[in-house]
Amino acid sequence: MRRRLFGSVRSRATLGATLVVAVALLAAGTAVLLSLRSNLVGQAGTQAERSAREVAADLAAGTAYEQLSLDDDDRPVQIVDAAGRLVAAGEQLERISGTGTDAVRPQAPGGGGPAEGDGDDDDDDDDSDDRSLEPGEIGRDTTFHDGSATIEGESADYRFAEVHVEVPGKGALTVYAGAPLSAEQSAVNTALTVMLIGLPLLLGVVAGVTWLVTGRALRPVAGIRGEMAAITASEDLARRVPVPDTHDEVARLARTTNETLAALETSVERQRRFVADASHELRSPIASLRTQLEVAAAHPELLDLDGAVADTVRLQHLAADLLLLARLDAGEGPAGTRVDLAALAGEEAAGRTGVTVEATGAVEVAGSRGQLGRVLANLLDNAQRHARTAVTVAVRRDGDRAVVAVADDGDGVPQADRERIFERFVRLDAARSRDDGGAGLGLAIARDVAVRHGGTLTVRDAPTGGALFELRLPLP
Repeated sequence: MRRRLFGSVRSRATLGATLVVAVALLAAGTAVLLSLRSNLVGQAGTQAERSAREVAADLAAGTAYEQLSLDDDDRPVQIVDAAGRLVAAGEQLERISGTGTDAVRPQAPGGGGPAEGDGDDDDDDDDSDDRSLEPGEIGRDTTFHDGSATIEGESADYRFAEVHVEVPGKGALTVYAGAPLSAEQSAVNTALTVMLIGLPLLLGVVAGVTWLVTGRALRPVAGIRGEMAAITASEDLARRVPVPDTHDEVARLARTTNETLAALETSVERQRRFVADASHELRSPIASLRTQLEVAAAHPELLDLDGAVADTVRLQHLAADLLLLARLDAGEGPAGTRVDLAALAGEEAAGRTGVTVEATGAVEVAGSRGQLGRVLANLLDNAQRHARTAVTVAVRRDGDRAVVAVADDGDGVPQADRERIFERFVRLDAARSRDDGGAGLGLAIARDVAVRHGGTLTVRDAPTGGALFELRLPLP
């Protein structure tokens, strides 16, 4: 079940989008929380520093401890001397931590050194310059600490500021003043609560929208898949998949699929016609040969040996043609050997009556000598079959192409039939006997071989009035 669920493109897209948004929201939320906390802690530190410097200013002005305002705004304040003794503090202060001393009541002179429980220093500010202050001077540096305090029974976390001041007659004093962190904690907690509630809801919305959008986008794909399944089941290659009215990849996929189906339908139909025509062509010589053999079996004196040999040779040639076409249809490529078309044309024309070859020199191409020889033989057979007196073969170069032109002085090929004659099992003269006209595969084989060699084979009118077949192949 799990494999089926996550094997879906729709499910993977939804899961991926949700995970990406979740990671982005977590990163953004964390950054927001850290920034919010930093800003609020900074504001608390500013307030604490302001309070500490106000008290330090009063001390520098000579204000007595008893006259200092240390209980305003419920903010804890401590004043510590150079020996670490608490010399003044707010009356409402009941407990404190995170400062220079945890004492909350002033100590008598000589009452001991610093108390236990010093707070941790958040900053690394160097206050060495404040140790050599002039009388009445307040230190420039401020050190911050995090701690807690209890005022009138209420405990809270505070941000403490530490400021040094040199007081005439009292020596070096340190003022600790705190500002509450309750606003920071409340804001951070509120933001965190909103994120914890809103994040799942937002992820749910993202997942839902992604699921709906991908489902709508992939709906045509489901239609294509269903139609392809139906075509496979029915074996009806005439059917086509639906093409969505869009201009996206799915529409292009549907059009490409239909083009593939059309090509497959054409190929299958061509194969069916080929099999039907081949069966028809084979039936005649086989039936003739069987009849001759049966007659010879019953009446040996009536055996037509020449006819039986002719039918056997015709069967052999037809089988060879069919085998070559099958190899060409299977994609058999030509060999990469060098072939001299002028010499090959001379070999194929040798022994043929009325055939002349015109060539100024060697014209080499890369290909299969056997297949190219078959092309020339088929063209010469066709030309001799239709020529009145003469057939001319001209071999030449034309730019980057080798050209072999086979012309006859017969009746030529009508304009409307100049492509049809290259189809398999096509004969323009239906009344012509099969023995004289062949099976109608020679020109089809010739064009297929030419195409496999990267060339072309066309027909047009010859200067002598007959047909001119022109084979063009690329030079190596």
